[in-house]
Amino acid sequence: MKLTILGTSCMVPTKERNVSSHYLDYKGEGILFDCGEGTQRQMNIGGLNRHKIKKIFLTHWHGDHVSGLIGLIQTIGNKEEAHVLDIFGPKETKKRISSLIESCDFQKKVEIKIKEANPRGLEKIYENKDYFVEVINLYHSIPTIGYRFVEKDKIKIRISKLKREGVKEGPHIKRLQEGKDMIYKGKTYKNKDYTSVIKGKIFSYVPDTAYGPNCVKIAENADILLCESTFAHSLSEKAKETKHITSREAAQIASQANAKKLILTHFSQRYTEIKEVLDDAKDIFPNTEAGFDFMKVVF
Repeated sequence: MKLTILGTSCMVPTKERNVSSHYLDYKGEGILFDCGEGTQRQMNIGGLNRHKIKKIFLTHWHGDHVSGLIGLIQTIGNKEEAHVLDIFGPKETKKRISSLIESCDFQKKVEIKIKEANPRGLEKIYENKDYFVEVINLYHSIPTIGYRFVEKDKIKIRISKLKREGVKEGPHIKRLQEGKDMIYKGKTYKNKDYTSVIKGKIFSYVPDTAYGPNCVKIAENADILLCESTFAHSLSEKAKETKHITSREAAQIASQANAKKLILTHFSQRYTEIKEVLDDAKDIFPNTEAGFDFMKVVF
């Protein structure tokens, strides 16, 4: 899968950074996490096809995370083919999407399906044969949820070993693919002896929030943890006041969650240089990078 970061600024776009939006390409499917102002333009620059977007996962209803929705939906609707768009978000998402649709003259070529989340803990909000998405409530100034995209483990069959033992390919091998033992010509082939497990990748997104245990839960064992880092540690009191986290706290989350890589985002516009923010995090979690607009991460 490939993650393209489309905006790394907090609240206000700057010359170098747009506001929050992140595009995950999974097997050709476009999955958008938040949709701030200017998302369409960022996608154009990044060479991304908006018509591939099938799902949008919204974290909360502050304008810098949702104000690009109207334009994106309207543009998708201009294409002749019918388009189904699944939108996920915190409570009140249905009401707010309805208000957005009423605010413009839309051609009704997009079928929008909405699912709200108000989880008590870590809960699944979507699942298909390849992956599932989990949500958890976070602590911000308005209802906010974090997301965890989990690719399902895959079973790899050791075809060469089976061939050496005289087993031909065919529908009987499906049992091994299903995690079961296989019987072929009267002989039992144990699943554990002829398969291996390829662990699925995990992408976690911690948006605007105060520091807390739910941040760690949503980030557990993430291959890529994309985490808001509005302030450097020197402004930790400001972070508490505005219910944001510092880059040092983001690093603590990554460390406690056993994440493999941390990418910082959602920087206050006061930082024309990110060195202080990044250094604070790397002191605790060395495998940290500062995100930038159009950054691409393949994992």
